Amino acid sequence: MEFLRGTWGDGHYNEGIGRDDIFDKLREECGVFGVFGHPDAASLSYYGLHALQHRGEESAGICTVEDNGEFHYHRGMGLVKEVFTKDQLDNLVGSRAIGHVRYSTSGGSGLANAQPLIFKYRGGDLAVATNGNIVNAPAIRRELEAQGSIFQTTSDTEVIAHLIARSPKDFVEAAKDALQRIIGGFAFLIMTNDKLLVASDPNGLRPLVMGRLGEGYVFSSETCSFESIGAEYVRDVKPGELLILDDKGIREDRFEPMEKRASCVMEYIYFARPDSDINEVNIHSARKRMGRQLALESFVDADIVTGVPDSSISAAIGYAEQTGIPYELGLIKNKYTGRTFIQPSQELREKGVKMKLSAVRKVVEGKRVVMIDDSIVRGTTSLRIVNMLREAGATEVHVRISSPPFANPCYYGIDTPDRKELIASEKTTEEIRKAINADSLYFLSEEGLMKSVDPSGEKANAGLCMACFTNDYPTPVDEDSTKSCSC
Repeated sequence: MEFLRGTWGDGHYNEGIGRDDIFDKLREECGVFGVFGHPDAASLSYYGLHALQHRGEESAGICTVEDNGEFHYHRGMGLVKEVFTKDQLDNLVGSRAIGHVRYSTSGGSGLANAQPLIFKYRGGDLAVATNGNIVNAPAIRRELEAQGSIFQTTSDTEVIAHLIARSPKDFVEAAKDALQRIIGGFAFLIMTNDKLLVASDPNGLRPLVMGRLGEGYVFSSETCSFESIGAEYVRDVKPGELLILDDKGIREDRFEPMEKRASCVMEYIYFARPDSDINEVNIHSARKRMGRQLALESFVDADIVTGVPDSSISAAIGYAEQTGIPYELGLIKNKYTGRTFIQPSQELREKGVKMKLSAVRKVVEGKRVVMIDDSIVRGTTSLRIVNMLREAGATEVHVRISSPPFANPCYYGIDTPDRKELIASEKTTEEIRKAINADSLYFLSEEGLMKSVDPSGEKANAGLCMACFTNDYPTPVDEDSTKSCSC
């Protein structure tokens, strides 16, 4: 098996200060988008990936297939709008496509790891794009290398390509066997010269949805991308499901029975766009309910409520509505800084947070402020924002977090620090309050979070992965092994 040669970006890319040096926020690893049976597959993928840009800003790629089976692809480092030109999109001919936006973890930031990964093997051409993480990839990789496989990337995604390529079975059965071998949270789009396979892990940890556009099908990590191209949402891809699309149409199959559903709760809290729906639950509405529940659990007398942009705005609005305390834009995000570039000194690195976020002095000065945020990871960002509000004249800063304490690392496609670096794994709430210089601190309860995500208990609460709060993982994990990146 070898890489299929195609069009690559120039590889010029300035990597950031460091994912957690300035904003110790969680990072989603990637987003996927697929098209089957539409003549404008490349353009649709471009706009679909643009809607998913929040899920990955390091690289982007699209692979298309013509009706005669010929592959075309382009990948590059940077944002979707930076990677693709009109001419490049015009060269991506075909009615089928898969696309990807990436945010790397230990897989490393580099063009070789940009997806979709494209291979040539005995069965023809193969393209793979995924969102998530394969927990047992290191062990499978070592086994395959011992059998002679030569890996071209440091991405976990390459594991499934090798498993498929080495199988003597036909493509679909080989893909089923490969999917059965891997453990973790994943959403796969796998394309050959004549087929597109769509698969979700048996727990449904990573989101994946299906839509229709004319006579064609579209697939995405979030429903917000359907709105951008005028597609109609059909349904979520079910845990353990395998969809097979070819010239005969679409066939629903399974590679595994559904395990206990465990949709990632952080999608509802932080990752997904507010205009997306996951398991038929609207994200903005869920976050507003988190804010309302937070107010019921932890009211504090104050003058204004403000949210840390952008993911905490909905919860802040909910908190303000429940308490009657006015909601104000006390913090403003600079949307034009993009990825933070390398700074020449530690002093400038420390000041870098103000490039992305500023306090509005005339709003917070002389006020008791309730600051709503979605999570505290290491605590460094919370400390800087609290101090920023104080420097702008806030007399009190009360921090309210619309999730329980984040105390455990994720192994399913979220870039998190090691356990010892998570402040909630080492400190009590009172110790965290002191560490971030807040007048008071409260985390939303686990029960309140579940109630907020789905008040009816009929949809998302059919199963949520809350391991980052509870340490109860839905699959076996090995904390001693290095966390790796499927994306």
